[in-house]
Amino acid sequence: MRNKVLIVDDSELNREILVEILQDDYDIITCGDGKQALDIVYKDNEEIAVILLDLMMPVLDGYGVLEALYGTQYMQDIPVLIISGESEMKAEQRCFDLGVSDFIKKPFDNTLVKKRVKNITEMYLYKNNLEEQVKEQTEVIRGQCDMLNEHAEKLAANNVKIIEVLGNIVEYRNLESGEHIQRVKLYTRILGEQMMRDYPEYGLTPEKLDIIVSASALHDVGKISIPDNILLKPGRLTDEEFEYMKQHTTKGCDIIDSMPDIWTEEYKKVCYEICRYHHERYDGRGYPDKLAGDEIPISAQIVSLADVYDALVNERVYKKAFPKDKAYEMIMNNECGVFSPKIYKCFKKVRPKFEEMAG
Repeated sequence: MRNKVLIVDDSELNREILVEILQDDYDIITCGDGKQALDIVYKDNEEIAVILLDLMMPVLDGYGVLEALYGTQYMQDIPVLIISGESEMKAEQRCFDLGVSDFIKKPFDNTLVKKRVKNITEMYLYKNNLEEQVKEQTEVIRGQCDMLNEHAEKLAANNVKIIEVLGNIVEYRNLESGEHIQRVKLYTRILGEQMMRDYPEYGLTPEKLDIIVSASALHDVGKISIPDNILLKPGRLTDEEFEYMKQHTTKGCDIIDSMPDIWTEEYKKVCYEICRYHHERYDGRGYPDKLAGDEIPISAQIVSLADVYDALVNERVYKKAFPKDKAYEMIMNNECGVFSPKIYKCFKKVRPKFEEMAG
């Protein structure tokens, strides 16, 4: 059970203040330099809920601690909050680049520290528990592969469940409630049904649309492999971070390919198309493959607009929600990508249903 707070600060007074703030809710471990801190982390990591780390310390400073933990399982399992008098933006940026969860400047507000520690520990506890559950679920799924191969009908039904599990993993990693996936599925169905009625040349059928709707839950599954400091960053990504974020399209395909025995051929094909191509643009300026026009599979075209619309009308860590009429105008004015004329025509027809769905 993770119930300990590790306070690392060379100032005895600061340590005493933080102990006073947190001792009612946590067991406290304190030390005065980074080397002692690493020794404690290596020894007691399974019990530590959060690390409160100063930057300027003797023997080994806070940056040294972060560099030692960066990229390790310790950093994935234990959130690190910097509490420092450093005021330069470069120091804060360096800390976030090294994977810290929060940065609190001295002098700090006692109530703020208590709330931030509570929020971050609860979030990590939830994430770690979920990942453990997902690991167990994945093992169960893999163990069922032989049986699923013998029962094609049951395999198709389980594809839906697998997609939902994987989709929910992404939402929880992204600190979402899971409602984004459900909304994207509903928008996908609404737009897909209109496309099926108006443009039979795409060969959409109710059965194919069911698969597209289900597979839409996996559009961002590749974000499982994106580090928290990029995925959960509350501001604008740097060019380098954005290039890394863009890899979620191909990484999602890798995840699908890594489970070869659990998909029907059609489910795998559609899941792959949506993962890889939902950020392509009709004008050929999207990614990862810069496809243009109807080189982009219709499944990815439909899900792409559904995803964009939901992102616009709902709040994200990096932006406020846009009004529904503004979101509609932004899409129609090519401010959020470029879609096919046929998609635009269908979107215009189903606008009332989208806006009713958005609430």
